[in-house]
Amino acid sequence: MKKFVKIAAVALVALSVGVCLAGVTGQVSYQAPVTAAAAVLKQGSSGNDVTTLQKKLKNWGYYSGSVDGIFGSKTKEAVKYFQRKNGLSVDGVVGKNTLAALGMSLGGSSSSSGAGGYSDSDIALLARLIYAEARGESYTGQVAVGAVVLNRVKSSSFPNTIAGVIYQPYAFTAVNDGQINLSPDSTARKAAIDAMNGWDPSYGALYYYNPAVATSQWIFSRKTTVVIGDHVFAV
Repeated sequence: MKKFVKIAAVALVALSVGVCLAGVTGQVSYQAPVTAAAAVLKQGSSGNDVTTLQKKLKNWGYYSGSVDGIFGSKTKEAVKYFQRKNGLSVDGVVGKNTLAALGMSLGGSSSSSGAGGYSDSDIALLARLIYAEARGESYTGQVAVGAVVLNRVKSSSFPNTIAGVIYQPYAFTAVNDGQINLSPDSTARKAAIDAMNGWDPSYGALYYYNPAVATSQWIFSRKTTVVIGDHVFAV
C-alpha cells in the first residue's frame, strides 16, 4: 500500500513538471511540458478563418486560388507575398503581426461588418480619414476620398492595408497635422462603408488634391478623373 501511494505521489509531481511515467514500474522519462498552441493560421489549417484570409488576399490581388477554407501551398505563398509587401517576417504563417496587418483576428472577434469583407477597425480608421480630410465636402465627395484609399490598397505602388496606406509617411495632411484623431460622424462612417462596398465616385483615382491650396507641381501633372467639390481626383 505504501509503495502504491509513493508511485501516485511521483505521478502527481511528474504531471506538474512535464514528466510522464513510463509504466507501473515507477520508472519515469522526461517529456516537455505541454503549452497552449499559438493562435496562428498555417499550412494545414482549415475553417472560417482561412476562408476570411483567402477572401482578403484574393480581393487585394495576392491570391488566385479557390476560396475553400483550406490553407494549402497556394495560400501559403499568397501569405508570404503579403508579408514581403508589408514589411513583415516572411514565413507563410499568419500570426499576431500578420493578423494585425490583415485587419483580422481568429475566432471571429474581428469579423466582417458586411462592408467588402473589411473589419470594424478598418471601417473606423477609414471613417476617421474621410472625416478629417473631407468633412466639408458633399457625401459623394466623402465616398470618393474613401475610394482613393481603397484604390491605393489594391495598387502595387502602395501598401496593401488600409492602415498602411493611411499612415504612409506624408500621404495625407490629416495624419501630419493630427486631425486623423478626430472622432468621425455617422456620415463619414457611412461613406467609408459605401466605398468598401464598391462605390467609387473617383473613377479609380489614386490621388486627390485641392488646387486652391496644393503647392506640388507634380500633382498638377496627374491625369484628372473627376472633380467633386473642392477636390480634383487623379491617377
